[in-house]
Amino acid sequence: MKKTYKIEVDCANCAQKMEDAANTVAGVAGATVSFMTQKMKVEFAEGADPHDTMVNVLAACKKVEDDCEIFDI
Repeated sequence: MKKTYKIEVDCANCAQKMEDAANTVAGVAGATVSFMTQKMKVEFAEGADPHDTMVNVLAACKKVEDDCEIFDI
């Protein structure tokens, strides 16, 4: 399953850090972050709960960029 989220991130470097962090989270098969569109696309691993996974994605992203935000579209 793939889902797109709106994000708030300040720069392209920060977006890359968020993408790298999201890709380390269990339940994420792949994530891409676009600074230009302010969106994060997440492909969830088979059997992963999207809500629980995104809670962990946000926590991982906040470790590298404490002012980032992720919103459900």
